[in-house]
Amino acid sequence: MTVLDSPIPRFHLAMPVDDLAAARRFYGEVLGLEQGRSSDTWVDWNLHGHQFVTHLSPERAQRIHNPVDGHDVPVPHFGLVLTVPAFQQLADRLRAADAEFVIEPYVRFQGQTGEQWTMFLLDPAGNALEFKAFADDSQVFAA
Repeated sequence: MTVLDSPIPRFHLAMPVDDLAAARRFYGEVLGLEQGRSSDTWVDWNLHGHQFVTHLSPERAQRIHNPVDGHDVPVPHFGLVLTVPAFQQLADRLRAADAEFVIEPYVRFQGQTGEQWTMFLLDPAGNALEFKAFADDSQVFAA
């Protein structure tokens, strides 16, 4: 089955960045995303089958933080729910690229419903990303 055949709808997300060259380095080289169409003011990225677009925008909204499991989680943020091996591989890739984490990779809600690996980092424009993984995928929406 291809991404296009998936029964799960793909999302489209557009985020502001203040430097397209820095966005290309971060999303293309550090995260390893495939670049799609682009112009002088935007770049399409393949985010695991989802259409993610970075748009040049010098204006930035104020970011806030909410407490979750003893950490200050940046809001807004976006990311992916990965498998545990894919999460560990990405964490290793980010460490090798000397990425600066807002929240280092760790297990959140350990021993509780919804136990998950999670990590947060900022792109060069300050957009917050969260990548997470559940050992038990049935717990993604568990209450």
